[in-house]
Amino acid sequence: MRVLIIEDEARLARNIAKALKETRSYAVDISTDGEDGRHQAFSNPYDLIVLDLMLPKVGGLEILASLRREGNRVPVLILTARDATQDIIQGLDSGCDDYMTKPFDMGEFLARCKALVRRTYDRPDPVVRVGELSVDTSSRIVTLRGRRISLRAMEYRLLEYLVLRAGQIVSKAEILEHLYDFNAESFSNVIEVHISALRRRLDTGSPHALIHTVRGQGYVIEETPA
Repeated sequence: MRVLIIEDEARLARNIAKALKETRSYAVDISTDGEDGRHQAFSNPYDLIVLDLMLPKVGGLEILASLRREGNRVPVLILTARDATQDIIQGLDSGCDDYMTKPFDMGEFLARCKALVRRTYDRPDPVVRVGELSVDTSSRIVTLRGRRISLRAMEYRLLEYLVLRAGQIVSKAEILEHLYDFNAESFSNVIEVHISALRRRLDTGSPHALIHTVRGQGYVIEETPA
């Protein structure tokens, strides 16, 4: 999943990005002013935006309002020092999906981020199952027919994205957009390499593969053969 942090406190933004990346689920972009943040928010298909309110150049509420006016439904978590009840009401009324005040607990923040992403993909249960495959998006434990599967960070991120969209064809372009940040060197052949590695780890003797290639369109993960 790809997250945009719009936060002018650079150290805080880096700490949040580090915590998100350590979960293995997220690629993260950072913007430290509202003007650039708004541009990035409109230019990329993010799964979540973490938004401060008091930003240079363009305020957080203005960014949020412009997103909603354009029909952009990306989940937005406001993270701000403004803790007055009226500020919280204004943020929620402007279209944010969640509101946290600084200082905050990082564990709670990460849990809220994960819940917002699941809601986007209509997956309220943190455990997503595809046939005999189970992916716990909270603990990031993957099991297949009751046996735990060990995955590298990018393999897990790719699998999580596929299972959240189980039954849907996911193109290489979508994978690149949602699993890599601006600083990553991402090419379409890298996706093929990760898909191949993931297939090998999930191939434990079952007569039916889980990940299928749809020629010219992308990949789909489902219980029965495509």
